[in-house]
Amino acid sequence: MNQLGLWIKEKLCELNLTESMNTPEGFTRLGYTNEEFAAHRHFINIARELGLTTYQDKAGNQWAVWTVDTKAPTIAMGSHLDTVHNGGGYDGVVGVLCALASIKLLKEKHFKPKKNIAVICFISEESARFGISTIGSKAIVGTLEKQKLADITDNEGITIKKAVEDMGLKWEQIDQAELQKSELDQFLELHIEQGKQLQENNTAIGIVKGIACPIRLLVKVSGVANHTGTTPMNQRSDAFVAAAPLVSYINDEALKVNDTETSQLVATVSTFKLMPNAMSIIPGEVELGIDIRSVDDELKRAFANRIKKYCLEIERKHNVSISITTLVDNQSVLLDNALNDKLINICNELGVKTRVMDSGAGHDVMNMARKWPVGLIFIPCKDGISHQPDEYATIDNLINGTIVLEKYLQLEA
Repeated sequence: MNQLGLWIKEKLCELNLTESMNTPEGFTRLGYTNEEFAAHRHFINIARELGLTTYQDKAGNQWAVWTVDTKAPTIAMGSHLDTVHNGGGYDGVVGVLCALASIKLLKEKHFKPKKNIAVICFISEESARFGISTIGSKAIVGTLEKQKLADITDNEGITIKKAVEDMGLKWEQIDQAELQKSELDQFLELHIEQGKQLQENNTAIGIVKGIACPIRLLVKVSGVANHTGTTPMNQRSDAFVAAAPLVSYINDEALKVNDTETSQLVATVSTFKLMPNAMSIIPGEVELGIDIRSVDDELKRAFANRIKKYCLEIERKHNVSISITTLVDNQSVLLDNALNDKLINICNELGVKTRVMDSGAGHDVMNMARKWPVGLIFIPCKDGISHQPDEYATIDNLINGTIVLEKYLQLEA
């Protein structure tokens, strides 16, 4: 392993607050906790070792900046250090680490940038604690709805507002983290793929052209709860029997869509609640949560309408009533074509095999796209596993990502 690989391996452990990445229980650093802030302190230490200036904004995002001219534009890179419960040590972390490593390479080559270069360590990207994702990047772009979020609680009853203030920040100042468009030039994020396309195609770098944001439906099927032993089969209004075919229907219809459409779609019944959920009572009500994703917004909305029509058939067949609430209908995010073309050219010059692809998961970059040209680079992760302790990316993959970032900065900065 070369010197860069050894440095990356060492700093990967530091950012994960561990001496070994072989950690069977995984890592738990939820947003706005002491564990996340401990990882941030290691980020600050590494950045200062590289000669970067560090500061924390009003939302708790950490910044490390290579300042060459306060009047010059600033190119930003970065990702996050928080995790889900018992998550892996690569999701988010590698984006922060490879950004720092790319600056390390430039400094060792005595590169003289004409633009400032910043690494952002976003706070609370995961929704694991409060059910709200990408808090830090939302604050930077000015889309954080402070008043609506203040009283949302975690599983222990702690509000977001209190969690923020427990970390020494002031909730009423969180929106002061917002940057004006003129304050950044562009933004680039590196992330593990969280899928298997790169691995299956023996590809080193993924260039993301779009992020498939979801439509989420809450379907409530209402029948009649009654005694399981005394209610004849032909006189029942069983909400569970009515709802059950919907699960297979969504899976089968999504497969059919992908056989005929150029844009891919995924659809999942991802939550299920049955009431009263007692052995001797016919289910009277069932709730299903459905997540539909595609970068083609019209395709995912057409699929949602297909589900709604099928629910009308269920109502007629099973003597139940069904209500459908659209919880989320987010426009998908298309990334900057010109920036992607530059990344592809760089990879071609390096002889690195690339794949242009979409992302089915959300990242901080999708918020940054509201104000600035943005790009998202994927590196492979073993078997597509993420959000659990077996999540893994090789040091060689991290080196590849670092070198692409370095060459991009040489071109743009």
